[in-house]
Amino acid sequence: MPPLTIGLLREGKTPPDKRVPLTPKKCIEAQDQFPGLKIVAQQSEIRAFADQEYRDVGLEVRPSVVDCDVLMGVKEVPVAELLPNKTYCFFSHTIKKQPANRELLRQVLARNITLIDYELLTDEQGQRIVAFGRWAGIVGAYNGLLTYGRKHDLFQLKPAYECVDMEDMQEEFFKVKKLPPIKLVVTGTGRVAQGAVEVLELMGIRRVSVYDYLYLDFNEPVYTQLRSSDYNRRRDGRVWDTPDFHRNPQEYESTFHNFLPVTDLLIACAYWHPQAPRLFAEEDTRRPGFRINTIADVTCDIDGSVPTTRRSTTIQAPAYDYSPATGELHAAYSAPEHITVMAVDNLPCELPRNASRDFARQLISHVLPHLLAAGGPDEVIERATIARAGQLLPRYQYLADYVAD
Repeated sequence: MPPLTIGLLREGKTPPDKRVPLTPKKCIEAQDQFPGLKIVAQQSEIRAFADQEYRDVGLEVRPSVVDCDVLMGVKEVPVAELLPNKTYCFFSHTIKKQPANRELLRQVLARNITLIDYELLTDEQGQRIVAFGRWAGIVGAYNGLLTYGRKHDLFQLKPAYECVDMEDMQEEFFKVKKLPPIKLVVTGTGRVAQGAVEVLELMGIRRVSVYDYLYLDFNEPVYTQLRSSDYNRRRDGRVWDTPDFHRNPQEYESTFHNFLPVTDLLIACAYWHPQAPRLFAEEDTRRPGFRINTIADVTCDIDGSVPTTRRSTTIQAPAYDYSPATGELHAAYSAPEHITVMAVDNLPCELPRNASRDFARQLISHVLPHLLAAGGPDEVIERATIARAGQLLPRYQYLADYVAD
Protein backbone atom coordinates (compact mmCIF):
# COMPACT_ATOMS: atom_id res chain seq x y z
CA MET A 1 0.00 0.00 0.00
CA PRO A 2 1.17 3.60 -0.57
CA PRO A 3 2.22 5.52 2.57
CA LEU A 4 -0.78 6.85 4.48
CA THR A 5 -1.01 8.77 7.77
CA ILE A 6 -3.98 8.52 10.15
CA GLY A 7 -4.44 11.34 12.64
CA LEU A 8 -6.35 10.54 15.85
CA LEU A 9 -8.49 13.58 16.59
CA ARG A 10 -8.93 15.25 19.95
CA GLU A 11 -12.66 14.92 20.78
CA GLY A 12 -14.25 18.36 20.73
CA LYS A 13 -17.89 17.66 21.53
CA THR A 14 -19.48 18.80 24.82
CA PRO A 15 -19.85 16.91 27.12
CA PRO A 16 -16.40 15.50 26.31
CA ASP A 17 -16.07 11.90 25.18
CA LYS A 18 -13.08 9.99 26.55
CA ARG A 19 -13.15 7.16 24.00
CA VAL A 20 -10.61 6.75 21.19
CA PRO A 21 -10.87 4.88 17.87
CA LEU A 22 -7.41 3.34 18.36
CA THR A 23 -5.67 2.71 21.69
CA PRO A 24 -1.86 3.10 21.95
CA LYS A 25 -1.14 -0.66 21.65
CA LYS A 26 -3.63 -1.05 18.82
CA CYS A 27 -1.91 1.78 16.91
CA ILE A 28 1.32 -0.20 17.00
CA GLU A 29 -0.51 -3.38 16.01
CA ALA A 30 -2.05 -1.56 13.02
CA GLN A 31 1.30 -0.10 11.92
CA ASP A 32 2.90 -3.55 12.13
CA GLN A 33 0.07 -5.15 10.16
CA PHE A 34 -0.10 -2.51 7.42
CA PRO A 35 3.38 -1.45 6.19
CA GLY A 36 3.32 2.16 5.03
CA LEU A 37 0.73 3.16 7.65
CA LYS A 38 1.71 5.83 10.15
CA ILE A 39 -0.53 6.93 13.06
CA VAL A 40 -0.23 10.29 14.82
CA ALA A 41 -2.25 11.40 17.87
CA GLN A 42 -3.50 14.94 18.40
CA GLN A 43 -2.79 16.21 21.92
CA SER A 44 -5.76 15.76 24.26
CA GLU A 45 -6.30 16.18 27.98
CA ILE A 46 -9.60 14.29 28.09
CA ARG A 47 -8.82 10.90 26.51
CA ALA A 48 -9.09 7.78 28.65
CA PHE A 49 -5.60 7.02 27.29
CA ALA A 50 -3.20 9.82 28.19
CA ASP A 51 -0.90 11.42 25.61
CA GLN A 52 2.02 9.88 27.47
CA GLU A 53 0.62 6.38 26.88
CA TYR A 54 0.84 7.02 23.12
CA ARG A 55 4.36 8.44 23.48
CA ASP A 56 5.42 5.46 25.59
CA VAL A 57 4.84 3.08 22.67
CA GLY A 58 6.76 5.37 20.29
CA LEU A 59 3.93 7.31 18.65
CA GLU A 60 4.09 10.98 17.81
CA VAL A 61 1.70 13.23 19.74
CA ARG A 62 1.31 16.82 18.58
CA PRO A 63 -1.11 19.78 18.68
CA SER A 64 -2.15 19.58 15.01
CA VAL A 65 -2.91 16.68 12.66
CA VAL A 66 -3.68 18.92 9.69
CA ASP A 67 -1.14 17.17 7.45
CA CYS A 68 -2.59 13.66 7.97
CA ASP A 69 -4.44 11.87 5.14
CA VAL A 70 -7.31 10.43 7.19
CA LEU A 71 -8.65 11.98 10.42
CA MET A 72 -10.31 9.58 12.85
CA GLY A 73 -12.46 10.54 15.81
CA VAL A 74 -15.39 9.05 17.69
CA LYS A 75 -18.19 11.63 18.02
CA GLU A 76 -19.19 14.49 15.71
CA VAL A 77 -16.38 16.95 14.96
CA PRO A 78 -17.34 20.53 15.92
CA VAL A 79 -18.12 22.53 12.77
CA ALA A 80 -15.47 25.16 13.57
CA GLU A 81 -12.77 22.44 13.64
CA LEU A 82 -13.55 20.81 10.26
CA LEU A 83 -10.55 21.02 7.92
CA PRO A 84 -11.30 21.43 4.19
CA ASN A 85 -10.44 18.75 1.62
CA LYS A 86 -9.81 16.08 4.26
CA THR A 87 -11.12 12.54 4.75
CA TYR A 88 -12.85 12.07 8.11
CA CYS A 89 -14.11 8.97 9.94
CA PHE A 90 -16.52 9.46 12.87
CA PHE A 91 -20.12 8.89 13.98
CA SER A 92 -21.83 11.83 12.27
CA HIS A 93 -25.43 11.14 13.41
CA THR A 94 -26.80 12.70 10.21
CA ILE A 95 -28.36 9.77 8.33
CA LYS A 96 -31.71 10.12 10.16
CA LYS A 97 -31.70 13.88 9.42
CA GLN A 98 -30.95 14.71 13.07
CA PRO A 99 -31.61 18.47 13.39
CA ALA A 100 -28.61 19.09 15.68
CA ASN A 101 -26.14 17.94 13.00
CA ARG A 102 -27.63 19.59 9.92
CA GLU A 103 -25.01 22.33 9.89
CA LEU A 104 -22.26 19.73 10.33
CA LEU A 105 -23.25 17.97 7.10
CA ARG A 106 -23.69 21.30 5.30
CA GLN A 107 -20.13 22.27 6.19
CA VAL A 108 -18.81 18.84 5.19
CA LEU A 109 -20.18 19.54 1.71
CA ALA A 110 -19.09 23.20 1.64
CA ARG A 111 -15.52 22.27 2.59
CA ASN A 112 -15.12 19.36 0.12
CA ILE A 113 -14.72 16.86 2.94
CA THR A 114 -14.95 13.09 2.42
CA LEU A 115 -17.09 11.76 5.29
CA ILE A 116 -16.97 8.06 6.20
CA ASP A 117 -19.50 7.22 8.93
CA TYR A 118 -18.71 4.23 11.20
CA GLU A 119 -22.42 3.53 11.59
CA LEU A 120 -22.66 2.77 7.86
CA LEU A 121 -19.75 0.31 7.68
CA THR A 122 -21.39 -3.03 6.88
CA ASP A 123 -20.60 -6.43 5.42
CA GLU A 124 -22.33 -7.99 2.37
CA GLN A 125 -25.25 -9.09 4.57
CA GLY A 126 -25.78 -5.52 5.77
CA GLN A 127 -24.51 -6.26 9.28
CA ARG A 128 -22.52 -3.50 11.00
CA ILE A 129 -18.82 -4.32 11.35
CA VAL A 130 -17.87 -1.76 14.03
CA ALA A 131 -19.99 -0.66 16.98
CA PHE A 132 -19.96 0.20 20.68
CA GLY A 133 -23.29 -1.58 21.28
CA ARG A 134 -21.96 -4.35 23.50
CA TRP A 135 -20.63 -1.74 25.94
CA ALA A 136 -23.94 0.12 25.98
CA GLY A 137 -25.54 -3.15 27.10
CA ILE A 138 -22.86 -3.91 29.69
CA VAL A 139 -23.05 -0.49 31.32
CA GLY A 140 -26.84 -0.29 30.83
CA ALA A 141 -27.52 -3.51 32.73
CA TYR A 142 -25.08 -2.48 35.47
CA ASN A 143 -26.77 0.92 35.76
CA GLY A 144 -30.16 -0.80 35.90
CA LEU A 145 -29.07 -2.84 38.92
CA LEU A 146 -27.39 0.22 40.46
CA THR A 147 -30.67 2.14 40.07
CA TYR A 148 -32.79 -0.70 41.50
CA GLY A 149 -30.43 -1.08 44.47
CA ARG A 150 -30.58 2.63 45.28
CA LYS A 151 -34.34 2.86 44.81
CA HIS A 152 -34.99 0.05 47.28
CA ASP A 153 -32.08 0.89 49.59
CA LEU A 154 -30.52 -2.57 49.07
CA PHE A 155 -26.96 -1.71 48.05
CA GLN A 156 -24.85 1.13 46.63
CA LEU A 157 -22.92 0.15 43.52
CA LYS A 158 -19.99 2.36 42.54
CA PRO A 159 -20.98 4.14 39.29
CA ALA A 160 -19.36 2.57 36.23
CA TYR A 161 -17.69 5.84 35.24
CA GLU A 162 -15.83 5.85 38.58
CA CYS A 163 -14.40 2.38 37.83
CA VAL A 164 -11.01 2.15 36.11
CA ASP A 165 -12.32 -0.52 33.72
CA MET A 166 -14.61 -3.52 33.45
CA GLU A 167 -12.48 -5.60 35.82
CA ASP A 168 -12.78 -2.88 38.47
CA MET A 169 -16.56 -2.73 37.91
CA GLN A 170 -16.83 -6.50 38.40
CA GLU A 171 -15.52 -6.07 41.95
CA GLU A 172 -18.94 -4.52 42.72
CA PHE A 173 -20.98 -7.48 41.46
CA PHE A 174 -20.94 -9.29 44.84
CA LYS A 175 -23.20 -6.60 46.31
CA VAL A 176 -26.00 -7.73 44.00
CA LYS A 177 -26.29 -10.90 46.12
CA LYS A 178 -28.56 -8.78 48.33
CA LEU A 179 -31.26 -8.77 45.63
CA PRO A 180 -34.63 -10.24 46.67
CA PRO A 181 -36.34 -12.75 44.31
CA ILE A 182 -37.20 -10.15 41.66
CA LYS A 183 -37.78 -10.72 37.94
CA LEU A 184 -35.80 -8.87 35.25
CA VAL A 185 -36.55 -8.79 31.54
CA VAL A 186 -34.07 -7.99 28.75
CA THR A 187 -35.57 -7.07 25.36
CA GLY A 188 -33.61 -7.78 22.19
CA THR A 189 -31.03 -10.26 20.88
CA GLY A 190 -28.43 -7.98 19.25
CA ARG A 191 -25.06 -6.71 20.45
CA VAL A 192 -26.62 -4.40 23.05
CA ALA A 193 -28.80 -7.12 24.61
CA GLN A 194 -25.91 -9.61 24.61
CA GLY A 195 -23.81 -7.10 26.55
CA ALA A 196 -26.59 -6.78 29.13
CA VAL A 197 -26.93 -10.57 29.43
CA GLU A 198 -23.16 -10.85 29.90
CA VAL A 199 -23.38 -8.71 33.04
CA LEU A 200 -26.43 -10.52 34.47
CA GLU A 201 -24.63 -13.87 34.01
CA LEU A 202 -21.46 -12.57 35.69
CA MET A 203 -23.59 -11.29 38.57
CA GLY A 204 -24.97 -14.82 39.04
CA ILE A 205 -28.59 -13.97 38.18
CA ARG A 206 -30.28 -17.10 36.81
CA ARG A 207 -31.69 -17.18 33.29
CA VAL A 208 -35.11 -18.83 32.88
CA SER A 209 -37.33 -19.59 29.88
CA VAL A 210 -40.00 -17.10 28.83
CA TYR A 211 -42.72 -19.56 29.91
CA ASP A 212 -41.22 -20.13 33.38
CA TYR A 213 -40.70 -16.39 33.79
CA LEU A 214 -44.35 -15.70 33.07
CA TYR A 215 -45.94 -18.52 35.07
CA LEU A 216 -43.61 -19.65 37.86
CA ASP A 217 -42.43 -18.03 41.09
CA PHE A 218 -38.80 -18.27 42.21
CA ASN A 219 -36.97 -17.85 45.51
CA GLU A 220 -34.04 -16.09 43.82
CA PRO A 221 -33.69 -13.25 41.28
CA VAL A 222 -34.16 -14.44 37.68
CA TYR A 223 -34.15 -12.91 34.22
CA THR A 224 -35.38 -13.80 30.75
CA GLN A 225 -34.34 -12.49 27.35
CA LEU A 226 -37.05 -11.67 24.81
CA ARG A 227 -36.97 -11.90 21.02
CA SER A 228 -39.34 -9.67 19.05
CA SER A 229 -41.76 -12.60 18.64
CA ASP A 230 -42.02 -12.98 22.43
CA TYR A 231 -43.72 -9.60 22.85
CA ASN A 232 -45.26 -8.74 19.47
CA ARG A 233 -47.84 -10.40 17.20
CA ARG A 234 -49.43 -9.74 13.81
CA ARG A 235 -52.63 -7.70 14.03
CA ASP A 236 -54.38 -10.02 11.57
CA GLY A 237 -53.58 -13.14 13.62
CA ARG A 238 -51.34 -14.70 10.97
CA VAL A 239 -48.22 -16.63 11.94
CA TRP A 240 -45.12 -14.69 13.12
CA ASP A 241 -42.65 -13.72 10.38
CA THR A 242 -39.43 -12.02 11.58
CA PRO A 243 -38.30 -10.55 8.21
CA ASP A 244 -41.86 -9.23 7.70
CA PHE A 245 -41.84 -7.65 11.18
CA HIS A 246 -38.71 -5.70 10.24
CA ARG A 247 -40.19 -4.71 6.85
CA ASN A 248 -43.72 -3.87 8.06
CA PRO A 249 -43.61 -3.12 11.79
CA GLN A 250 -46.91 -1.21 11.52
CA GLU A 251 -48.72 -4.53 10.86
CA TYR A 252 -47.89 -5.75 14.38
CA GLU A 253 -49.08 -5.04 17.93
CA SER A 254 -47.41 -5.43 21.31
CA THR A 255 -48.11 -8.34 23.64
CA PHE A 256 -45.74 -7.00 26.29
CA HIS A 257 -48.78 -6.58 28.58
CA ASN A 258 -48.18 -10.25 29.51
CA PHE A 259 -44.92 -9.22 31.20
CA LEU A 260 -46.17 -6.11 33.04
CA PRO A 261 -47.66 -7.94 36.09
CA VAL A 262 -44.56 -10.13 36.68
CA THR A 263 -41.60 -7.83 35.93
CA ASP A 264 -39.76 -5.64 38.48
CA LEU A 265 -36.85 -4.36 36.36
CA LEU A 266 -37.01 -3.79 32.60
CA ILE A 267 -33.73 -3.56 30.65
CA ALA A 268 -34.74 -2.30 27.19
CA CYS A 269 -32.08 -3.18 24.59
CA ALA A 270 -34.09 -3.88 21.44
CA TYR A 271 -33.78 -1.67 18.37
CA TRP A 272 -37.07 0.16 17.85
CA HIS A 273 -38.60 1.45 14.60
CA PRO A 274 -40.92 4.48 14.91
CA GLN A 275 -43.68 2.50 13.18
CA ALA A 276 -43.31 -0.48 15.50
CA PRO A 277 -45.56 -0.94 18.54
CA ARG A 278 -44.46 0.49 21.87
CA LEU A 279 -43.88 -1.93 24.76
CA PHE A 280 -46.75 -0.42 26.73
CA ALA A 281 -48.75 2.80 27.00
CA GLU A 282 -48.56 5.47 29.70
CA GLU A 283 -52.08 4.56 30.85
CA ASP A 284 -50.84 1.00 31.52
CA THR A 285 -48.60 2.40 34.28
CA ARG A 286 -51.78 3.47 36.16
CA ARG A 287 -53.36 0.02 36.04
CA PRO A 288 -53.25 -2.16 39.19
CA GLY A 289 -51.29 -5.00 37.54
CA PHE A 290 -48.34 -2.83 36.45
CA ARG A 291 -45.39 -4.08 38.51
CA ILE A 292 -42.33 -2.55 36.82
CA ASN A 293 -40.76 0.03 39.14
CA THR A 294 -37.29 0.45 37.57
CA ILE A 295 -36.45 0.82 33.87
CA ALA A 296 -33.01 0.85 32.29
CA ASP A 297 -33.76 2.18 28.82
CA VAL A 298 -30.49 1.33 27.08
CA THR A 299 -31.93 2.15 23.63
CA CYS A 300 -32.87 5.61 24.94
CA ASP A 301 -35.35 6.54 22.21
CA ILE A 302 -37.14 9.64 23.48
CA ASP A 303 -40.92 8.95 23.35
CA GLY A 304 -40.00 5.65 21.74
CA SER A 305 -40.56 2.01 22.71
CA VAL A 306 -40.64 2.97 26.41
CA PRO A 307 -43.16 5.82 26.82
CA THR A 308 -41.80 6.84 30.23
CA THR A 309 -38.49 7.82 28.56
CA ARG A 310 -39.26 11.51 28.12
CA ARG A 311 -35.67 12.72 28.10
CA SER A 312 -32.15 11.35 28.15
CA THR A 313 -30.02 11.56 31.29
CA THR A 314 -26.34 12.18 31.95
CA ILE A 315 -23.59 9.96 33.28
CA GLN A 316 -23.38 12.07 36.46
CA ALA A 317 -27.19 12.19 36.95
CA PRO A 318 -28.35 8.95 35.32
CA ALA A 319 -31.94 8.60 36.55
CA TYR A 320 -35.22 10.40 37.12
CA ASP A 321 -38.64 9.40 38.45
CA TYR A 322 -41.83 9.16 36.43
CA SER A 323 -45.11 9.57 38.31
CA PRO A 324 -47.80 7.21 36.91
CA ALA A 325 -50.49 9.27 38.65
CA THR A 326 -49.63 12.57 36.93
CA GLY A 327 -47.31 11.62 34.06
CA GLU A 328 -44.81 14.18 35.39
CA LEU A 329 -41.08 13.76 35.92
CA HIS A 330 -39.42 14.18 39.33
CA ALA A 331 -35.98 13.83 40.89
CA ALA A 332 -34.76 10.23 41.07
CA TYR A 333 -35.81 8.18 44.11
CA SER A 334 -38.30 10.85 45.25
CA ALA A 335 -41.25 8.53 46.00
CA PRO A 336 -41.63 4.74 46.17
CA GLU A 337 -44.73 4.74 43.93
CA HIS A 338 -42.79 6.40 41.09
CA ILE A 339 -41.12 4.46 38.27
CA THR A 340 -37.39 5.21 38.24
CA VAL A 341 -35.95 5.52 34.73
CA MET A 342 -32.25 5.29 33.76
CA ALA A 343 -31.84 6.77 30.26
CA VAL A 344 -28.16 7.66 29.75
CA ASP A 345 -27.63 8.10 26.00
CA ASN A 346 -23.84 7.63 25.91
CA LEU A 347 -23.36 4.54 28.09
CA PRO A 348 -20.11 3.23 26.51
CA CYS A 349 -18.41 6.45 27.68
CA GLU A 350 -18.61 5.12 31.26
CA LEU A 351 -16.04 2.39 30.51
CA PRO A 352 -14.00 4.24 27.86
CA ARG A 353 -10.83 2.15 28.06
CA ASN A 354 -12.62 -1.17 27.54
CA ALA A 355 -14.98 0.23 24.89
CA SER A 356 -12.05 1.78 22.99
CA ARG A 357 -10.00 -1.45 23.02
CA ASP A 358 -12.95 -3.40 21.65
CA PHE A 359 -13.68 -0.79 18.96
CA ALA A 360 -10.00 -0.66 17.94
CA ARG A 361 -9.96 -4.45 17.54
CA GLN A 362 -12.96 -4.21 15.19
CA LEU A 363 -11.37 -1.35 13.22
CA ILE A 364 -8.13 -3.27 12.63
CA SER A 365 -9.88 -6.53 11.68
CA HIS A 366 -12.85 -5.28 9.68
CA VAL A 367 -12.22 -1.71 8.46
CA LEU A 368 -8.53 -0.94 7.91
CA PRO A 369 -8.08 -3.77 5.34
CA HIS A 370 -10.79 -2.06 3.23
CA LEU A 371 -9.54 1.49 3.84
CA LEU A 372 -5.93 0.57 3.05
CA ALA A 373 -6.61 -1.81 0.14
CA ALA A 374 -3.95 -1.81 -2.59
CA GLY A 375 -6.24 -0.25 -5.20
CA GLY A 376 -7.62 2.35 -2.79
CA PRO A 377 -10.66 2.15 -0.50
CA ASP A 378 -13.07 -0.60 -1.62
CA GLU A 379 -16.86 -1.03 -1.69
CA VAL A 380 -17.15 -1.44 2.11
CA ILE A 381 -15.75 2.08 2.54
CA GLU A 382 -17.73 3.34 -0.46
CA ARG A 383 -21.03 2.19 1.11
CA ALA A 384 -20.19 4.12 4.28
CA THR A 385 -19.10 7.33 2.51
CA ILE A 386 -21.84 9.96 2.82
CA ALA A 387 -20.09 12.79 0.94
CA ARG A 388 -17.11 13.40 -1.34
CA ALA A 389 -15.91 16.48 -3.26
CA GLY A 390 -18.77 18.64 -2.09
CA GLN A 391 -21.47 16.14 -3.16
CA LEU A 392 -23.69 13.63 -1.41
CA LEU A 393 -23.03 10.15 -2.79
CA PRO A 394 -25.96 8.49 -4.65
CA ARG A 395 -27.22 6.35 -1.76
CA TYR A 396 -27.37 9.43 0.49
CA GLN A 397 -29.11 11.73 -1.98
CA TYR A 398 -32.19 11.54 0.27
CA LEU A 399 -30.34 13.94 2.61
CA ALA A 400 -30.37 16.71 -0.04
CA ASP A 401 -33.47 18.42 1.41
CA TYR A 402 -31.97 18.13 4.91
CA VAL A 403 -28.93 20.20 3.92
CA ALA A 404 -30.73 22.55 1.52
CA ASP A 405 -30.81 26.22 2.56
